[in-house]
Amino acid sequence: MRGRARGAGRWLILAVLVEIAWAGTLAAAFTPFLPPRALLLAAEAARPVAWICFLLSLLRGSNRRSALLGGMLMALAIGLLQFASAMADADPQQRFGSGLLAAVLTLLCVEQVYRNTGEHYRWVVKFLCLALAALAVFDLVLYADALLFGRFERGWWIARGYAHALMVPLVAITAARTPDWELDIRVSRQVVFHTATLLISGVFLLAVSAIGYGLRLFGGAWGGVAQTLVVFGALVGLVALVASGQLRARLRVLLAKHFFSYRYDYRTEWLRLTGLLARSPQADSADGSLSRRALQGMADLVESPGGALWLRGDDGSWACDARTSQTDYGRIADGDPMLAFLTGRDWILDIDEWRRHPGRYDHIALPDWLRSDPQAWLVVPLMLHQQAIGLVMLQRPTVPMTLDWEVRDVLKTAGRQIAGYLAVREAVEKLVQSRQFESFNRMSAFVVHDLKNLVAQLSLLLKNAARHRDNPEFQRDMLETVENVLDRMQGLLLQLRVGTRPIEQPAPIRLGETLRAAVAAKKGLRLEPSVDIDAAAEHSEIIAHRDRLERVVGHLLQNAVEATPAGGTVRLAARRDGEHAVVEVIDTGRGMSRDFVETSLFRPFTSTKEHGMGVGAFESREYVREIGGSLTVASVEGRGTTFSMRLPVHAAHAG
Repeated sequence: MRGRARGAGRWLILAVLVEIAWAGTLAAAFTPFLPPRALLLAAEAARPVAWICFLLSLLRGSNRRSALLGGMLMALAIGLLQFASAMADADPQQRFGSGLLAAVLTLLCVEQVYRNTGEHYRWVVKFLCLALAALAVFDLVLYADALLFGRFERGWWIARGYAHALMVPLVAITAARTPDWELDIRVSRQVVFHTATLLISGVFLLAVSAIGYGLRLFGGAWGGVAQTLVVFGALVGLVALVASGQLRARLRVLLAKHFFSYRYDYRTEWLRLTGLLARSPQADSADGSLSRRALQGMADLVESPGGALWLRGDDGSWACDARTSQTDYGRIADGDPMLAFLTGRDWILDIDEWRRHPGRYDHIALPDWLRSDPQAWLVVPLMLHQQAIGLVMLQRPTVPMTLDWEVRDVLKTAGRQIAGYLAVREAVEKLVQSRQFESFNRMSAFVVHDLKNLVAQLSLLLKNAARHRDNPEFQRDMLETVENVLDRMQGLLLQLRVGTRPIEQPAPIRLGETLRAAVAAKKGLRLEPSVDIDAAAEHSEIIAHRDRLERVVGHLLQNAVEATPAGGTVRLAARRDGEHAVVEVIDTGRGMSRDFVETSLFRPFTSTKEHGMGVGAFESREYVREIGGSLTVASVEGRGTTFSMRLPVHAAHAG
């Protein structure tokens, strides 16, 4: 709890604290742990003094200081007189008289505060004056009766504490209506939540105890059994209710609406989200990737069970990178109307509002899979520097929640923070890839250097062969050298995996001849691919490098054969589709998961093979894009994979 107060607010806090201490000592007097007599008497004497000082602090005018000082001294004198007479066991009439004087002085102060308050301000202090006047009258009657009969009336003395408790709401209303007291007490939402939970649990248990007592008292022979069953069932039910996430969410919403001016404790939410995003994925395997944790952090802000998060891919389209359910969310094309609207205006899409008032969203069309999802609730863009980094769809919350300005601002702010983390992750990945490419280029330089040495050895061998070709010893040495050079070149080729790019420009090549040459180069494979090329594709010409296109097709065939078990099939098919030729490599192998295809297949230096370098698929896709085509993949685990190349046909053969 944090707080600050100045002016009358300080005196109010002091009076409330003294009142609490007085109530505590009064309650302790009825327990076996009896507090010291001096403490009881001091609390009794200090309570009216504190309230009188508070009332005097409310006075306004030029003589405010003198009135406050004089009233405080008078109240302090009466309190000391009451305390001293009680401690000295003096005549009870003297102690009762001093208490009566304190009540009268309190009434006078209440009258002065109300009479000297302007008409426009009396609606603020009227409840305070009513409460303190009522308590002063109660004390006045109590002490007058004691002064008359020489002792306190037991019933009045016991009811005194309850009377003070009944006046607390009136004082609280006045404190809430008086901002110039500058009373600012902030209570942690977690404290309020746990306190409310304990209070509700206590009331529930008291009610159960009363019911059980009634059953035992009036239940006859079965009263004890019924009481036991009721208490047992109530305890189990209480544990179940406390463990209910929906009930806790409803309680948080109720407390936020009725006990706080703002729905969120922004400090707590900011620290929680920052800690969640900054957490290492290895620290808790349940957290998953950064995208998964970002989705969880945003969903927790609105009590949502989850949703999905999309990120922009290399081809410009948006793919689902994290989701909390098994729903098959589709891709979002670059330039989608919904995407352009949300990112252009930095808006949050309320799907229910879009259905009721589509004009507020310029009648944009939503993707079919999003429109048909009954759990879809909000779509939040993740913006950074006026650019969209990602897109989040949140499912409906566990309890109804009003989407007001505060919720929208919190989601937008959290979205910007998440976008910053995602952008940093993307930049780090690109930096790592560039360093990997740098290492790969450095390795290529070493390979070229070794190849140059091998070429020099072969050149020297060829030069000496003309003179020593009939020498058996030279022949033996020549064979050993050739065998050694062959082994070294095979090792270098295994490291390099892909050849260097040709210097010549791409030229028209016949697609059918190129595809058949790629298949012929793979005749030594375990499975021989079948070929199905239609007539239109057979004679189509493609602008490309023949050897590089053969290498791309050969790489796809090689992977297909390695992924297909014995008895399976691998097929190379080609057909014309308008001004494009479509080349497909189809296998019945083990297939790939959707997550692997979207996140790992075309990522450089990521390979599932023991000796793979992870650049074949990446290099194939980049070259197909370089000549104006596209490479896509469709795969189902356990059923097979289809790689599809869509290549533009040379203009002379496009018709």
